[in-house]
Amino acid sequence: MASSSNTGKKIQADSTDDDYTEVEDEGEEDEEDLEHFDDFTLASSWERFISEIEAVCRLWMSDGPKNLLVKGAVLLDDYGNLYKMTSETKYAMKSYSMEYYFETNSAVDAGKPANWNFDLHDLQLCFGVKEFLVIAPQSASGVVLDAPEASKLLSAVAIALSNCSSLWPAFVPVHDPSRKAYIGIQSMGTVFTRRFEADRIGSQVPIKLMHLEGLYELFVSKFAYSTLDLSVHNFKVRIAMKLTFRTLPFDEDYMKDFDAKMTKSRENLSGETSNGTQWDDDCSWSEWYSAEDPVKDFELTATWSEKMVESSMEMAELENASPHEAEKWSISSRLESSKESRIGFASQLHLLVDALQMSFEAQFIEDFVSAENPGSDNLRSSLVIPSPTVRDRVLKELFIEGVKFSDFSDGGYKTSRAVKGAPLESLFAQFCLHSLWFGNCNIRAISVLWIEFVREVRWCWEESQPLPRMPPNGSIDLSTCLINQKLHMIAICLERKCQLTEDFQDCIGSVDHIDSMSEEESVVGDDLLNTQTPSENFSGKVDRNPEDADVSDDTKSSDFTRRGSAGIVDSMMLLKSHQSMHAPYTQEPPLMTEDMHEERMQAVEAFGDSFNFSAQLEKDILTSDMSAFKAANPDAIFEDFIRWHSPGDWEADDDPESSGSASSNALDINKSKDSWPPRGRLSKRMSDHGNLWRNIWNSSPALPASEQKPLLDPNREGEKVLHYLETLQPHQLLEQMVSTAFRAAADTISQTSYGELNQMETKIQQLYPTMASALRPLQVNRLSADSETIEDIRRLCVVFERVEKLLTVAASLHRKLIRAPRLSREIFSDYYNFYIPTMGTDLTDEVVEKEFDKKQEVRDNEREVLSNMFVPPTANQSWRKVLSMGNLLNGHEPILREIIFSLHDKVSGNHYAARCGSVSQQDIETYRMYICGTSNDLRVALSVASCD
Repeated sequence: MASSSNTGKKIQADSTDDDYTEVEDEGEEDEEDLEHFDDFTLASSWERFISEIEAVCRLWMSDGPKNLLVKGAVLLDDYGNLYKMTSETKYAMKSYSMEYYFETNSAVDAGKPANWNFDLHDLQLCFGVKEFLVIAPQSASGVVLDAPEASKLLSAVAIALSNCSSLWPAFVPVHDPSRKAYIGIQSMGTVFTRRFEADRIGSQVPIKLMHLEGLYELFVSKFAYSTLDLSVHNFKVRIAMKLTFRTLPFDEDYMKDFDAKMTKSRENLSGETSNGTQWDDDCSWSEWYSAEDPVKDFELTATWSEKMVESSMEMAELENASPHEAEKWSISSRLESSKESRIGFASQLHLLVDALQMSFEAQFIEDFVSAENPGSDNLRSSLVIPSPTVRDRVLKELFIEGVKFSDFSDGGYKTSRAVKGAPLESLFAQFCLHSLWFGNCNIRAISVLWIEFVREVRWCWEESQPLPRMPPNGSIDLSTCLINQKLHMIAICLERKCQLTEDFQDCIGSVDHIDSMSEEESVVGDDLLNTQTPSENFSGKVDRNPEDADVSDDTKSSDFTRRGSAGIVDSMMLLKSHQSMHAPYTQEPPLMTEDMHEERMQAVEAFGDSFNFSAQLEKDILTSDMSAFKAANPDAIFEDFIRWHSPGDWEADDDPESSGSASSNALDINKSKDSWPPRGRLSKRMSDHGNLWRNIWNSSPALPASEQKPLLDPNREGEKVLHYLETLQPHQLLEQMVSTAFRAAADTISQTSYGELNQMETKIQQLYPTMASALRPLQVNRLSADSETIEDIRRLCVVFERVEKLLTVAASLHRKLIRAPRLSREIFSDYYNFYIPTMGTDLTDEVVEKEFDKKQEVRDNEREVLSNMFVPPTANQSWRKVLSMGNLLNGHEPILREIIFSLHDKVSGNHYAARCGSVSQQDIETYRMYICGTSNDLRVALSVASCD
């Protein structure tokens, strides 16, 4: 509260009458003795009240907009560039709030009726003002209910503004708050004073005022008998009109009619249409849940700018005009509030994290469903298991016959491999997605479903049936979770188990067929075997075991039979026989999952072998390679195998002519023959006495890969996988399920079509690294029920929910505005910029947000698209039965009609105008009426400039 008193005394109201008693201020007695000035203009409380208002106004005027921003002016988010300063004052034991509204951009003329800015304050729109002052009581209603009090309050403000030569309009809210009624006054710096009044008619709207013609006559009646020097018979009224239309709610019936209309225009926006179709039936998440449409409806605003009207007949013609004739169209969408509860992947992931926390309460999965578990009674009462029918349906969908594996490298988002889960189309990923919706994703329901899942896997193994949704070949992807690796392993074991059974039956009584091939005619490989071409440098191993690709050397080769050769190794010959070296087909290295690799590394550390062996497995692999090399090169010696298998252990002499360097042409081969034998020696580790490699060479038989014992025992490895799945601890299962569920859910929603939205693309790209970082501790397998990691994952659910919500909005806008992609991009961009600041800087819940109502201008080529969204209402809709207003759009009448009537007059030849010379040379708005509402709810605001 400000005051202009300089007396240094406090003013205290007497409790019995209106007189005031001066109370001595003890801290300023010396100053009181020096000054004894009595200001008789402040003799009463009324004068003091005016003085306080004047002091505040002078302070705000002297500061100016820039300094007011520094002093704490508040930006009103809903009104663009509008700021507010607030001060408090008292009068007659009542507190009042003074609010000064101003703009920093003086070039913006918000008061012109032709300028339908959507970010105008209500008083700016009603009365055509720019900066203004509002004084209101600090009460629950915020309005002055007593008419004399309102007049006195407005008079005090008017006097204060006049004393400080301010041209600010001042307003006082009156009557009931629901009426939005105001009275106001403004000194125009001339002989004129403008008075304001606004009120709401409510439901008692006369029939005449339901139409533009009646509203026009209402405005004319305000000045037809005015004392102003106007020629009332030749006046021209300026009008501007804005109509707001709203689409029907996007429910099932509306979408059915909308899709049918778009089908007729050969632009079906929803793909296949059917009775009762959901808006998101063509979205990627529709297989798991149906999201509530975030786009509730669209509001279309048709605007007519300033137009000159001379008679009520012209207003009647304007009422019959089509909205397509409007000069400007704008559109806005009403979107769901961020605080509304919604069902989606994020909500179910929250429940899955709860199940992860509960998984530490038992050692075995069966404990959560067993009656012997001490806590089973509590679990039974709080966590419900779906019926066996639902469980069987889920298992049937998971293990449905005929579902083949897909290329996992193509599934999901390109950065999803950063999350250690399972590919989207894999068996375990589908299990996790089904678990999210099975029994509301509680730990008991998950346990029951997992036990039945493992039983189905064992049934496939025992019956030699292929495992659905898993590839029966290829290498195991160690970047996926361990359960997915195990399922891939058992799928491969199933395939090889079936192959061994078929081979055993086919090979009874069969004889190996050996093809001969001369050295000159032998080739490195063919397209069928996927080996190298003769022009390539062939010096490596071939991991293949063909049945009909065995080749033998020419007549100059050894008498022994050559078997399992994949072709000649260029420019390399056997040391003793002077024959070309053949590369053998070798067995593929045995497949290993992540835990098997860890066991292998532990074995290496335990044995500490200098040759980097890992027990029996490495020995078996080396024996297989040596046997295959011997079969392909019957005259080979140990040194020949080292030159082929481990070139680093063969030390050649410095003479380049004697080296066995690789070459791909016949000239180098002949040169190699002429400089025979090559000069070189084994490395020190290979030439040591008792070398393990040489011992294996001496004991290895000459057998091609096709006749060797498989390195991978499918029966043994398959049983190991089943044992792992059946003895998996609950928390180990849930940890992998959480990672896989996040990855699969993100892969699913990222497949949604949302158009070219760069912000959405960026958000999805950022989601995967965020998930990978938050879920990485789950790979360590050292969690506990009270671990901070669980809280981090809960916060990750919040991040996922935000992205999922943005994606839902993007998909809905894209679907509805697929023929107007620019509008879809612009609306989403506005919503994105509006929504992101409300999310905060951390992973906590978002702050409370205001309603999104940003508008976008519609171009001429987009009007037809929006017009088609207004499906003609059906006859059974109650509001359709009586149409009271004109300007229909496909049978829809406006939900809001706004009109500005104005009459201008020239101000000149008046000495009062000297205070504002610019005004004296131009027209001023002498009468202005703003009318908004519908046929049964009308609000009228009138401003009149009068000569006082």
